[in-house]
Amino acid sequence: MTSDTQTTTVDQLAQRVAELQSQLDELRESSLPQDKLSMVVFSGDLDRQLAAFIIATGAAAMFEEVVMFFTFWATPALRDPAKRPGPKDMMAKMFGWMLPKGAGSLKLSKMHMAGMGTGMMKGLMKKKGVMSLEQLMRQAAESGVKIYVCQMSMELMGFSTDELIDYPDLKVAGVAKFLAEAGTSKTTLFI
Repeated sequence: MTSDTQTTTVDQLAQRVAELQSQLDELRESSLPQDKLSMVVFSGDLDRQLAAFIIATGAAAMFEEVVMFFTFWATPALRDPAKRPGPKDMMAKMFGWMLPKGAGSLKLSKMHMAGMGTGMMKGLMKKKGVMSLEQLMRQAAESGVKIYVCQMSMELMGFSTDELIDYPDLKVAGVAKFLAEAGTSKTTLFI
């Protein structure tokens, strides 16, 4: 083998190694999960909502991104009790009347005891300096936690976007949006 042939072969090998390294880097980027937490919030119970927001605000300090997807019974927690929605059909009015109107109206999942248990828990949280759900929601907003509200759940329950809380990164989305977020997350939770 001549010197020119050896140089060409080495150059070709170096070029091939660089191509393979580039392909490997692309595979790593596309298949490795991102530094993100995605969470489905399904429950409308006070204690479970507290857990979801405690985890979300804690994760916001650890992860680059935190995404919460509110669906079905969790959706009423995002209603603003001060806002008056426009006209609704009979079913939407019934859901609006039967379901909690905002975070302050949620009940405990256990030991609710006709409101006594929920009141006791809120009083104990205040006494011990534990943030309320409303305060945790504000902290989540300040921490950049994104909230997606399930469009289908809102339609089924007759809720509209004009009755939701003012939250800087709140959007209405479908399940495909959550699946896309969860598909690239290091951690996914269901609460």
